[in-house]
Amino acid sequence: MTDIDVASQTRCIPIQHPDLFNYPMIYSSEAGQMIFDDSDAHVLREYLKRGGFWMIDDFWGTFEWANFEKEMKKVFPDRSIVEIPMNHPIFHSVYNIEEKMQVPNIGYAYSANPVTWEQDGYEPYVRGIFDDNGRLLVFINFNTDLMDASEWADDPRYPQYFSAYSYKIFTNAVVYALSH
Repeated sequence: MTDIDVASQTRCIPIQHPDLFNYPMIYSSEAGQMIFDDSDAHVLREYLKRGGFWMIDDFWGTFEWANFEKEMKKVFPDRSIVEIPMNHPIFHSVYNIEEKMQVPNIGYAYSANPVTWEQDGYEPYVRGIFDDNGRLLVFINFNTDLMDASEWADDPRYPQYFSAYSYKIFTNAVVYALSH
């Protein structure tokens, strides 16, 4: 739909890999468990300051949020994590997304009593870190699992509306990352 020529295969590279700066966008999952040393934090800060974009997804609850916040202070000790308003361009770069949705993992589709939350992550949040010019550097999707919705879109038991929302968010994020 976007006509963006992307790689046919995903590529997982460590933070310290010299090719990191060749990618305009990086994606991380389960960021509530990450731990950075000073060198990792320096490389990520430099990557983002030079124009990189980082999308983060699939971490849940107050414990994981506390760890995530602590680790992000290593990357940007002088920047705050803030709520992204729904009128921000990331919600309107291709699709118009008017509200946040909590997207559950695949267990939702197989459970007799499905819930969309994990741990104590009852509310979805879309937060970010911005530079001095207002450019979104880090796109944080907390208490939601967008990737599961994309991965399981072809499973008839997984609700289509979660997958559709996920694809819209990912599409908007890629287009935003490449155009801002």
